[in-house]
Amino acid sequence: MVYKRLLLLFFFVCCSIIAFCQPTKSSDKFVLPGAYRTEVYIPYLKGKRVGVFANQTSLVGQTHLVDTLRSLGVNVVKIFAPEHGFRGTAGAGEELNNDTDKQTGIPIISLYGKKVKPTAADLKDVDVLVFDIQDVGVRFYTYLSSLQYFMEGACENHKPLFILDRPNPNGFYVDGPVLDTAYKSFVGMQPVPVVYGMTIGEYARMIAGEQWLGDSANKVYSYYEHAKASKDTPVHFVVIKCSNYNHNSRYKLPVAPSPNLPTMHAVYMYPSTCFFEGTNLSEGRGTAHPFEIFGHPALPGNLFAFTPQSTTAAKDPKLKNQLCFGWNITDAPIQRQLQLKWLLQAYQLFPNKDSFFIQPKSKRPTDYFFNKLAGSSMLMQQIIDGQSEEQIRSSWQPQLQAFKKIRKKYLLYADFE
Repeated sequence: MVYKRLLLLFFFVCCSIIAFCQPTKSSDKFVLPGAYRTEVYIPYLKGKRVGVFANQTSLVGQTHLVDTLRSLGVNVVKIFAPEHGFRGTAGAGEELNNDTDKQTGIPIISLYGKKVKPTAADLKDVDVLVFDIQDVGVRFYTYLSSLQYFMEGACENHKPLFILDRPNPNGFYVDGPVLDTAYKSFVGMQPVPVVYGMTIGEYARMIAGEQWLGDSANKVYSYYEHAKASKDTPVHFVVIKCSNYNHNSRYKLPVAPSPNLPTMHAVYMYPSTCFFEGTNLSEGRGTAHPFEIFGHPALPGNLFAFTPQSTTAAKDPKLKNQLCFGWNITDAPIQRQLQLKWLLQAYQLFPNKDSFFIQPKSKRPTDYFFNKLAGSSMLMQQIIDGQSEEQIRSSWQPQLQAFKKIRKKYLLYADFE
């Protein structure tokens, strides 16, 4: 009976918010993330026990979302945290244990590492869930996988979910190889390109609408248009839109999304330079400019020189304390496409081609981290074969065009094309 009442209440929530979920036209006004629109969603959280998936990017102005909710009388009973933790201080890949937030006393459930999805036990004392994370619009950034697992956990446990949308800083283009699901991992779960040009709310609508969630979740989640047409169709998540955002917006993040993306320029370069994580080159962790500096001791000594060192953001970076030679692209222009030239140049100059890519013990193509980032083994083979950037980019186009057609169905904001 309680569940039926909650579901009925949530349906009315959906009906009231659906008006906010139509594509909007361009605006020059100040962009506001969904979390700022408290007047839209706070009334439906009052009187409920609320669980919040958040990190240091979950701000309303200068105040954290959790603190904002509590100041407005919302009973936040649990916090769920992604990679880098609730306060965003943990290093890449660092597993975190469950904890208690020192500032609020609220229990924190870590959903990164061995445990990625909230369980029935985690949610037994929660009525409604809220997801609010700043994404960077790149397929291998792990917050996308966290979103999917959180949606699945909400559905499987019959918990309504509010997704507070945030602008995509790389939302002004679509590019890169499309993932082959045989290479599915936590750094890429769905058949989307490296840069997919969607906000996290739009992406949520797509993975639900395309039935890309887990089997049990797919049985419950309904395609958005069907939900509008049928009052008997349960809707289990609602996107609270941003204000004044469109896909031509160049939104500047107010806080670093993770420790090794400290600047907006790094965020713009990340889709192109993260591939170096799958090679034996330093990707710049342990320097002042991760993902803007990269290189290796074996590259020519006339290139840019740097030495990765232990930092708070990278305690044990690749090639720590070794003099490396490579590239400094801190002044590279921002473009509407992924850049391959640095990766191709690095491979061409690397003396021992057989050790350019990090090799897994199994030697299976699906186990290469580079292939997990790229989404298949094709890009690696194209690099080895000496194909040009133009040839490689041309090979992406059929799948990119097919993806763009899918993407269009789920946009909430005016597109860049």
